[in-house]
Amino acid sequence: MSRLAELEPALDLPPGYTLVALRELGDAFAHGCDIAAQAGAGTLVWVRRYDLVEFSVILEPDEALVSARRAFFAGMNAVADAIAAHCPPEREVSFGWPDAIRFDGGLLGGARLGWPANCGEADIPEWLVFAVILRAADMAHIEEVQAASGVSLLSEGFEMIDTEAIIGSFARHLMTGFDRWNEHGFEAIARDYLERLPKRKAGERRAIDLNGELLVKPPGGSGPPERTSLLDALAHVSWYDPQARGPKLG
Repeated sequence: MSRLAELEPALDLPPGYTLVALRELGDAFAHGCDIAAQAGAGTLVWVRRYDLVEFSVILEPDEALVSARRAFFAGMNAVADAIAAHCPPEREVSFGWPDAIRFDGGLLGGARLGWPANCGEADIPEWLVFAVILRAADMAHIEEVQAASGVSLLSEGFEMIDTEAIIGSFARHLMTGFDRWNEHGFEAIARDYLERLPKRKAGERRAIDLNGELLVKPPGGSGPPERTSLLDALAHVSWYDPQARGPKLG
């Protein structure tokens, strides 16, 4: 039996998911995008690494790309709920717009979203890939100043960290999130996401538009809301260090 085959049963995924396990040097986001057209919805790509929790999942939306990207927020909610389910009590999981994942204020990781390069905004994409990287290993070997704004699961009290359990929990929360979307509309997904996105000013009113843009009205404001692009932010991937292939440290 190959090493990859031996790894596959380690993840406890709910029905509807198919696991693809990669070795340590694999890239869950890139591989997910490469196989998405053939592998189909529910395929979960997992990179078995000790220092990172890295995985991606393939989705098949039924609406135009311009609005289908809102699935990103359902994915972010599922990651946060999975972390919260396994973290020490009274610790906060929060977001940085739109893709950074923070734990007690420190950068823990983030998410990415991919889609076919030739898909127009008004076209229904054949697939989307939602990918996540979280820092798992302790950062004791990193200089204090360099690691000042970064955290890891181990350094934040997850002494008995079970990365497989977090991924399995994510998979279940993602299914629950899409069920809520279907039953209650996207507003339920947006509300959960915005609860974890810190406000810049007390009293401001926020929403997520049909195209995924963040809408912010100042306290007492009567004019049009300030818009922040989802598409531009996803292209920037501000939390990711491509040289380290992981979350930034500072």
